[in-house]
Amino acid sequence: MTAPRNVVITGASAGIGRAVARAFGARGDNIALLARGQGGLEGAVKDVEAAGGQALAIATDVANYDAVDAAATQFEEAFGPIDVWVNDAFTSVFSPFHQITAEEYRRVTEVSYLGYVYGTMVALQRMRPRNHGTIVQVGSALGSRAIPLQSAYCGAKHAINGFTESVRTELMHEHSDIHITVAQMPAVNTPQFSWVLSRLPKHPQPVPPIYQPDVVARAVLFAAEHPRRKQYWVGASTAATILGQKLAPALLDRYLARTGYASQQTKESVSPNRPNNLWEPRDSRAGDDYGAHGTFDKRSHARSPQLWVSQHARSASIAAAVAAAAILTRLGRN
Repeated sequence: MTAPRNVVITGASAGIGRAVARAFGARGDNIALLARGQGGLEGAVKDVEAAGGQALAIATDVANYDAVDAAATQFEEAFGPIDVWVNDAFTSVFSPFHQITAEEYRRVTEVSYLGYVYGTMVALQRMRPRNHGTIVQVGSALGSRAIPLQSAYCGAKHAINGFTESVRTELMHEHSDIHITVAQMPAVNTPQFSWVLSRLPKHPQPVPPIYQPDVVARAVLFAAEHPRRKQYWVGASTAATILGQKLAPALLDRYLARTGYASQQTKESVSPNRPNNLWEPRDSRAGDDYGAHGTFDKRSHARSPQLWVSQHARSASIAAAVAAAAILTRLGRN
């Protein structure tokens, strides 16, 4: 029987964060659930407790450093020192860059990038005196290879990689026993596509292949338990995207310029004024619970053979090279 850990998860009310909370709950951990939406937080508490863990829901906007710091203090007063901190909270705008306002761009950056900075800062302030702890950043393949219509989100994910590398080298310089790692995610079936601010004419969708949030949650759990690796790549598409960017970025530019608009939209028209969660949560009231899964269950993969490869470092480079070669061959035929 493993001892329960004290875990903080941002963005825990829905999507990947919700699935991650459930995965840690199944281990019997004590979990701080940080998010804005009351309905989603209440649902996340039920999920964690049903899985076997204990949960403390704390309504928090991660763009506010003081709120994140206060949430960490509240959790430690209830359960003790934090062992694991998972940064996942984000928001986005699906739109051509020239149609995004300065205020919208700033909001995405404050949540999706500075939210990670603040979470990491608050975690390290508590972990460094004890020389113990693990931070897992929920990243994205789009942090290595940007795509059209998501400039604010891609910019934030690129920034997360850069700042995390800097912090990691500082911890290494100190010979610290604190670890920080990134789980790079593929396209995931989450509710964000139903509530993201979008100026696209059709309903936004993740770029296939799509994976279920439960798959990527297992990767975050593994990363927290094996944090010495710099990164974990989840999904063959993530490996192919990151390696493809290293090998043939100009080819990917041309390919995405041709296909990147259509691949991020379904055939369903949506109102340009549909409600979104950029400024206020969509699950703000009790009972407004979107859960972990989005609307693409029938098209989503429940397994990722590449995840096993990512967890076995000696085989990872071979599998990733094969995946990259496959996608480059495909691109060359288009």
